Amino acid sequence: MGSADAPVAARRAGRFSSRTPDDDSDVEDPMIRGMHALFYSTEEQALRDFIKDKLQLPSTDTGGGWLIFDAPEADLGVHPTDGTSPPSGTADISFYCDRIEETVAELRSRGVEFTQEVEDHGYGLVTYFAVPGGFTVQLYEPRYQK
Repeated sequence: MGSADAPVAARRAGRFSSRTPDDDSDVEDPMIRGMHALFYSTEEQALRDFIKDKLQLPSTDTGGGWLIFDAPEADLGVHPTDGTSPPSGTADISFYCDRIEETVAELRSRGVEFTQEVEDHGYGLVTYFAVPGGFTVQLYEPRYQK
């Protein structure tokens, strides 16, 4: 197999090597290195401002004020559904934190409106906050360990 075939072989194996010719380590990078999530909003600029100013997530302007926000960490779960509530194929985005009461207090001080008090949902302590565009986003403190 020639060197031009190496990327193909790495993709077939499901991993990409970050090694250089002088590097003899066995360190490999995962094939998937991140996740890109989207919010669709009828008030997209107000929602971008909310995420930038209220949640204070760092961002990159990719041109024309189109901000791509950096998420500090992500995970992905797959939940069962009966197909009606929610419909199969539904995606949901939530934020999590380590100390929900402190986080809620800080976000409230920045003007974030919470739509319910913190509740115990078994997997974690959960609340929701309103965002521009007329929808809510979940904030939770997980009980599980990664």
